[in-house]
Amino acid sequence: MYLNDPFSIWMGMERLDEGPGHCTLRMTVRNEMLNGFAIAHGGITYSLADSALAFASNAHGIEAVSIETSISHTRAVKEGDILTANATEKNLTSKIGIYEVVVNDQDSRTVALFKGTVFRTGKAWEV
Repeated sequence: MYLNDPFSIWMGMERLDEGPGHCTLRMTVRNEMLNGFAIAHGGITYSLADSALAFASNAHGIEAVSIETSISHTRAVKEGDILTANATEKNLTSKIGIYEVVVNDQDSRTVALFKGTVFRTGKAWEV
């Protein structure tokens, strides 16, 4: 899935760990990711967490798409910060999956908390 995801690749996300129901991604915040206050645009941590959700939920081999997500930004993120997103499956049924993603910086400080719900289509991934 990652190799067919030009956005995650463009963001500079690297996969540290992944498997059914879990995923860990890491990326470094670049200058072009900053907003007018010289802090990372909220969409940066959101995108990192959303990709971790996608990889964790799709690793079961069944296509899954997000149907509801939310994020709380708990700390400012600056250029050069190294962010790690850890997605964890909290509940899984044949149709719905619920995931929690914690985004930390290089000092293990939580910078964002993300919750995502996915719909599982029932369609197997084609390799």
